[in-house]
Amino acid sequence: MAFEDRAERRLIKRLARRDPAAVRELYALHGRTTFGFLLRLLGDRAAAEDVQQQVFLEAWQRGDRYDPARGNLLAWLLTIARSRAVDHLRRRVPEPRDPVSAVALADGAEAARIDELLEQWRLVGVLDQLPPEEADLLRRRFYLEQSQSEIAEATGVPLGTVKTRMTRALGRMRELLEADA
Repeated sequence: MAFEDRAERRLIKRLARRDPAAVRELYALHGRTTFGFLLRLLGDRAAAEDVQQQVFLEAWQRGDRYDPARGNLLAWLLTIARSRAVDHLRRRVPEPRDPVSAVALADGAEAARIDELLEQWRLVGVLDQLPPEEADLLRRRFYLEQSQSEIAEATGVPLGTVKTRMTRALGRMRELLEADA
């Protein structure tokens, strides 16, 4: 993890200097994640590709304004992606045809959905930072809704070990989320 932190700090410095190779490296590191996020938000591959270009152009142009105290590099990119996706959705939202959709637009339902997806992607990023055996247990518990006993049976790991690893994993997730906030 320390190596990743040093590599990320070097990348951030290169972005601040507007090094073209830095934006290529940033894209190689996080392009798939941001594209998946945008695709889920926008529901349109072409729109996601267009917005993706805007995101990485903006990251390159504003690299000197990145503040690591406010979150990691991926969180910063996803925040930019969310903003550009909202801009895109606002431009393309057609006039409502019925009162129900008008209320939904007025209430900002689309923005709430985007915020929910952003939080889900943030959690996926945090899970990816955990040791694989801990991340797997949490995915089984929260995505597959398996009980600890079911997890122990499915993985062949003793129930006590499952409980210990889950407790440790949740503690690490909390630390990572607090550090990212």
